[in-house]
Amino acid sequence: MSSYVRSSSSSYLATHSENPQYQDTLEKICIVGSGNWGSTIAMMIGENAAKYEECETQVNMWVYEEQVNGRNLTEIINTEHENVKYLAGHKIPENIVAIPDLSKAAEGATLLVFVLPHQFLPRLLPQVKDVVHPSCRGVSLIKGLDFDQVTLRPTLISQSIASKMWPGFQCGVLMGANVANEVANGELCESTLASCFGDPLDEQTRRIFHSSTFRVQHVDDVAGAEACGALKNVIALGAGFVDGLGLGGNTKAALIRVGLREMIKFCKLFFEGVKDDTFTESCGLADLITTCYGGRNRKCAEAFALENDNSLDCHGRWADIEARLLNGQKIQGTLSAKEAYAALQSVGKLHDFPLLDTIYKISFDGKPVSSIISGISVERSHL
Repeated sequence: MSSYVRSSSSSYLATHSENPQYQDTLEKICIVGSGNWGSTIAMMIGENAAKYEECETQVNMWVYEEQVNGRNLTEIINTEHENVKYLAGHKIPENIVAIPDLSKAAEGATLLVFVLPHQFLPRLLPQVKDVVHPSCRGVSLIKGLDFDQVTLRPTLISQSIASKMWPGFQCGVLMGANVANEVANGELCESTLASCFGDPLDEQTRRIFHSSTFRVQHVDDVAGAEACGALKNVIALGAGFVDGLGLGGNTKAALIRVGLREMIKFCKLFFEGVKDDTFTESCGLADLITTCYGGRNRKCAEAFALENDNSLDCHGRWADIEARLLNGQKIQGTLSAKEAYAALQSVGKLHDFPLLDTIYKISFDGKPVSSIISGISVERSHL
């Protein structure tokens, strides 16, 4: 697959294709997803697409159609330029066009930005595979892991996306300490683009997301960045348990320290080429800290600890909390906890990951929330 782009800078001309039919292809961006984070990232992408000559000005955003006060959500976004359900109070650039038909939204796209719960991907990817531009590539903002039922090993969602598109399709990731509402408010933050598209597409892709307040750095360690994005949500469940128990900053600091070390160990156990420097990027330590002090996973885990409702099984309790607290969003840490636990169990390594093991068993096996303390004990961590 190949691509040519046009830009005000000569460094963006004629990338890595020998096929002249792509030489003047403008970057055509489609955002797949429109929740809290999807609508937020659309703010950056829309502004950049409007000012960079290598990009088509219009950016399509696939929106799952919902009724809000008797009106279609797509109609509200396209007329009022605001996602009143998932990002109320923030204006989305007028060049962002909400489209309820995914095939239409993705038609001719050279860049797909995936930002939605990953359990929806299997039914959605066939709708885009045959309509995007032949040079299309992807960037996933999805924080989670897949689990291969045959090999019993974790699989990167970016790899799952690529495998369902076509041979040679490339998908990078954007991960970082990015609480959506803070980003939408224009508060300074960093993020990490991990991709191996090659020059100059890595830089062009970075520029599409980057702004003066949303500062994006590039690395080539896709596996390390993406696995961090999934595992930090699991550790954030533990942080929520700590908060629900009324424990202080000292305990949470210990949890974050042990959690980071288990994340590093997990990444190196299952994925090749992971680099130590990745863990000190925004996608690593910074995202872990942010998520353990804010975000939906910590919030829901704190509610799980406080409510201690035994009238429902664990799965039912999580579903009830998600429905009450998240306004249609999903808890990603619980699914990642299951996947991480299954992966470690398949290779007989659970004893080396006491924190991940304990978080899973509190979440799904009815283990007391207070046992989170044993999960972060130095004696048991062996790290």
